[in-house]
Parts: sequence; structure tokens; C-alpha cells
Amino acid sequence: MERHRRDSPLRPPGKSTGLWHQGLNLGAKVMQETTPLKGFDAYVVGFHPAKDDPSMQMEAHHYCRQVNDDFLQCVLFDGNTAEANLIGIEYIVSERLYGTLPEGERHYWHPHNYEVLGGSLIAPGLPEPAERAFMAMLMNSYGKTWHTWHTGRLDTGPGDPLPFGDPMLMWSFNRDGQCDPALEQHRNEAMGVDRTEKRSSRSGLADRAHPQDGVALLDRAFPDGTPLAGSVDRSEST
Repeated sequence: MERHRRDSPLRPPGKSTGLWHQGLNLGAKVMQETTPLKGFDAYVVGFHPAKDDPSMQMEAHHYCRQVNDDFLQCVLFDGNTAEANLIGIEYIVSERLYGTLPEGERHYWHPHNYEVLGGSLIAPGLPEPAERAFMAMLMNSYGKTWHTWHTGRLDTGPGDPLPFGDPMLMWSFNRDGQCDPALEQHRNEAMGVDRTEKRSSRSGLADRAHPQDGVALLDRAFPDGTPLAGSVDRSEST
């Protein structure tokens, strides 16, 4: 993990942990159960733009628990160290469950095929075959993501010192050229990611791709974006 260490962009204000706090933590470890937190051990890293302000982009570290074959729930952090800040949540549903959502609910859910096929979503530490199998499971799925804290970017500096304002509904990148290249390059260099290799490894998954809702949603914000085979908006397929 040390080689792929991603420190948070900022430390929140506040006094250092005192003896009282240390005692509370020790007591909690001995006397209390943390059962709901067990099982959040699937780790993936990707990038999120804000749906209403896609120029606001950040790296997101997802720690997920697979509830069943159709549903995952994830807690999001801005890094992968013990000091990482909790920045939001993401729920992931299969294409089948997405199809059961009320029409008015669907505009909260972003598509995942580009993130998988484009190689921007990674599962650090997994051997390539295992990562590819995990990504195959995410094909045609959708995520509903809320960020409660914009802590900034590791390549440009810190953001808000504390969670300010309303939660932000986040989206996915769905074309080449939408994600800030500097943001992705910073992550890829630090975590040893070769995106060309990722794309090549996952190219066979494109045959499984179905047209998805929301792929074209950010096209106006990024008019120079380039489509990727397998990431097609449902409206473009009719």
C-alpha cells in the first residue's frame, strides 16, 4: 500500500487527539461492536465530476460492500490512508434493478460503462484477471453518488476545510477528454496505472455493453469529448 499511498488533500482544523479521546477510542474498541462496517472491503478508485458543475472534479476512493448480486453500497474517501477524510457515499445497482426505478428517480443515477471500458476505474491490489472480473460485474450498472465534502485535489491543493454547503450529486465521465488530464495523470503515476493497458485488458467487455441513460448528459459542458465504443447513450441507440 505504501507504494500506492494517496494522502488526503487536507487535514481538517481542530486540536490534536488528547488523552480523553484516546481513552474513548480504546474503550470503544474493547466494549463496542462495529458490525455494520464489516465487509466494506472491495476497494476501487475513480473520478467524480459534480453533475451541476462538472468542472468540479476529484479523485474518489470507494470502499464497498456487496449486499447481493444487484446492489453494492460504498463509503467514499479522498485518500487511502488512516487520515483520509470521509467525503460521501455511493450506491450501485445492476441494470436490472435500475430498470425497476421510478422514472423520476433515474436522473440521480449515472452510468458506469465508460469508467470500466475506458480504464479510469481501478481496483488497486487485485491481480489483473480478478480486477477484470470485478469490472465485468459493474458493466451496465449505475451509481447514485452524493459528496458531502469537497476536500480538493491532490494535484492542485486543498478545498473546503470542513464540509460546507449542500451535498453535491456527482456524475460519471462518459467521453474521452471530459476528465481533467492532470487529475487522472496524478493518480495514475502515483498508483502505477497504465490506462492503455487497462483499456486493452477490458476491451473484450465491450461486447457486454448496453446503451445507458445519462451518457450524453455532460456533452454540453465538454463539447470536444470523444465517444468510446461501448459507452453509448440510450437516446443515441434508437
